[in-house]
Amino acid sequence: MDTRLTAEQDEIRRTLRELLHKRCGSPELRTAVDSPAGHDPLLWSALADQLGLPGLALPERYGGVGCSLTELALACEETGRALAPSPLLATSVLTAPLVLALGTDAQRAELLPRLAAGTLTAALAVPGPALTTALALTCDNGTFAAGGGRAGGVQARRADGDWRLYGQVDQVLDGHSAGLLLVAAHTGGFARSRTLLFLVAGDAPGVVRARQTALDATRPQGRVQLRDVRADLLGEEEVDVLPAFAALGDGVAAVLACEAVGAAERVLERTVAYVGQREQFGRPVGSFQAVKHRLADVYVGVQAARSAAYCSAWGAGAIASASPSAGSSPSAACGSGAQTERSGGLALAQALEALRGAAGEGIQLHGGIGFTWEHDAQLYFKRAAGDELLFGPVHRLRDRAAEVAGLFAGGEVTV
Repeated sequence: MDTRLTAEQDEIRRTLRELLHKRCGSPELRTAVDSPAGHDPLLWSALADQLGLPGLALPERYGGVGCSLTELALACEETGRALAPSPLLATSVLTAPLVLALGTDAQRAELLPRLAAGTLTAALAVPGPALTTALALTCDNGTFAAGGGRAGGVQARRADGDWRLYGQVDQVLDGHSAGLLLVAAHTGGFARSRTLLFLVAGDAPGVVRARQTALDATRPQGRVQLRDVRADLLGEEEVDVLPAFAALGDGVAAVLACEAVGAAERVLERTVAYVGQREQFGRPVGSFQAVKHRLADVYVGVQAARSAAYCSAWGAGAIASASPSAGSSPSAACGSGAQTERSGGLALAQALEALRGAAGEGIQLHGGIGFTWEHDAQLYFKRAAGDELLFGPVHRLRDRAAEVAGLFAGGEVTV
């Protein structure tokens, strides 16, 4: 069993880490999150032009690099280390795969090359705090609905041969700044209600957007209001979008798990460096056995989470890839595709728990400065808490993984 990364994967990680070290230090990070967009457009351009990061997992025929989801997840591990604020998650992980899976040939040809080049950013607008439900991460998404009317959310209706949207969506990742909105909307009334996806230009007439205050400032969120906005249906009206959402969910979870592992590893490194310098009673704090034990527990948790995240990323990459020649050896890493299918939620739960533990210990072991706004330790803790709010919580991710595996199908636990 060979779990080593390929030379190409190592090069992606090394190059991205070097670039983020130069362009996304603590001062640059804080400046970016305080900007109206919530990210640095120059850094985004560098990631797109020098590394092709937005199109890393898109096919070459649409201007992408042609790698698999595995390489994108490994790249996101590096962006997680730096807590780099960018449209990568919203554009390349949440939106582009849906356009690729459901869009017509014309829509793919028009949108995907621009998304791959980084000249167009996108956001997935799912009404209410229901993104994790739509992606089938915490429960089956068969009952998911985009709302509409008094229930809130977004309603779609036909008018003069066009689709018109009205409603409001909160907590949209990069929703305030994305050039393209992919909106989930309710249509068909009550007797034949359906959820469909619609393409809306960010500057279309009737679209009102505003940035919202978020717990994790490195993941900017926006509120999107749609006031009788003309929209284009993504793909064909007869296609059911819920299976596409469910298929997307496992890959999203795998990417987020790798991102959380990168963040956990970085905050652990910073904590180890600090306790090696901070002195108490004439000796470094890190020399005390109690401190060593606490950091050892964090280290074990991070490494276990990395194994789960990599296994999930390789498995998701193998399932999504049309050819086994993607270069990531998923079967060697973690068994057959059937064994790894839908493992993303479980890996995400373990990674978020590892990040929360690493960030919490980091704050504690940094002492009085650990929780202050001036120090970066609090940013990692907010990333863990913010991701749980958006894509968790951990116990529900595990409940869903157990349900999918049929762990309690017989009504009792068997050992």
